[in-house]
Amino acid sequence: MTEPTAFTSPELARAGADKSTTWSGWARSRRRSVTDRLRGGDLGLLPVLAGLVVIWVVMQILNPIFLSSANLTNLALESVPVGIIALGVVCVLLVGQIDLSVGSISGLSAAVLAVLFVDRGLPPWVAVTASLVLAALIGWFYAQVHNRIGVPSFVITLGGLLGFLGVQLWILGPKGSINLPFDSGLVAFAQLQFLPPWLAYTLVVVGAAALYATGAARAAERRRAGLAATSRRLLAGRSLALVAGLGAAVWYLNRDRGVGWMFVFFLALVLVLHYVLSRTSFGKSMYAVGGNMEAARRAGVNVKAVLTAAFVLCTTLACLGGILSASRLAAANQSSGGGDVNLNAIAAAVIGGNSLFGGRGTAFAALLGVLVIQSISSGLTLLNLDSAYRFMVTGGVLLLAVSLDAVARRSRVSHGRA
Repeated sequence: MTEPTAFTSPELARAGADKSTTWSGWARSRRRSVTDRLRGGDLGLLPVLAGLVVIWVVMQILNPIFLSSANLTNLALESVPVGIIALGVVCVLLVGQIDLSVGSISGLSAAVLAVLFVDRGLPPWVAVTASLVLAALIGWFYAQVHNRIGVPSFVITLGGLLGFLGVQLWILGPKGSINLPFDSGLVAFAQLQFLPPWLAYTLVVVGAAALYATGAARAAERRRAGLAATSRRLLAGRSLALVAGLGAAVWYLNRDRGVGWMFVFFLALVLVLHYVLSRTSFGKSMYAVGGNMEAARRAGVNVKAVLTAAFVLCTTLACLGGILSASRLAAANQSSGGGDVNLNAIAAAVIGGNSLFGGRGTAFAALLGVLVIQSISSGLTLLNLDSAYRFMVTGGVLLLAVSLDAVARRSRVSHGRA
């Protein structure tokens, strides 16, 4: 008669699960999990994190001012408008589409805001609301043309890029530029308002507590299902590490002006979108549509509704980014949303880890991707190099990111994880 093997009873299984949640067991399992994911082509945020560290180290060596608290404060604020636009690009990339008009929509929104607020004398909240509604309608229009007629999103939004640029120039009229009042709440929010140190530290603690609470709730859910779960000790250690890291960052930024409210607003949008994508049925539907549209349709997903929501989110966030950009400059003009805004927003989403093939990516891609782009821009500016070098470096980083995505996709296919 053979001896019973391990884990042949629920009690022994739970004991083994508890044993696996010790620090050494957890570390070994995490290493194996990470190794297996990397071999399978699931690179996650690792490439962009590594790239960001390399960029910061190189820029700091070339110019010691780069990592100064004053420059990092400026870098964070300058990242927000394009970062919010990139959040919208994340939404359309997840469903396997593209929006080439986000720059034009952001410029149009800034022009509408300036005309209604300054020329027409409407309250700021009315002007902002009108701009957001207009942008949402544009996204809805894109979706209808795509869903009902079948025109590719590349063509639709390329037409939007040109058409809405023309509308922007028409709205601004012959003067071409409208200055926003410097004492308005919009300009103050984008330029002058920073968190008091006590509030910044409080938000850090609240964020760490929320991380622990969500982790504990998920672990309890797994235990009820009879699955191995992370121990409370490890959850507490993760939260304490977050407190230490963010607390150090807040302390360093407080050596200058501190943490801007606009950057906190951006972080809040990232967290909200992350929750929607990772914890709601709508978010799972977006991944399903981007991964395999026909399979999602057969599984009962309302594909047209998901595509419509993705386009509306994209154009609305582009509008919000354009409003904050105009507020930061205290003006809306013919160049608002022009230049490299469009390409930087798309590049930020892709560099941050979102797949151009759809179905893969996170909200944090916009945050990390725009930090990479803005770090390159800030570093080269400190070195007194012109825009030619910034375009070349950013283009090289974008090409590298897309190449990594293509290689990872082939690896996932070969491992049966596509």
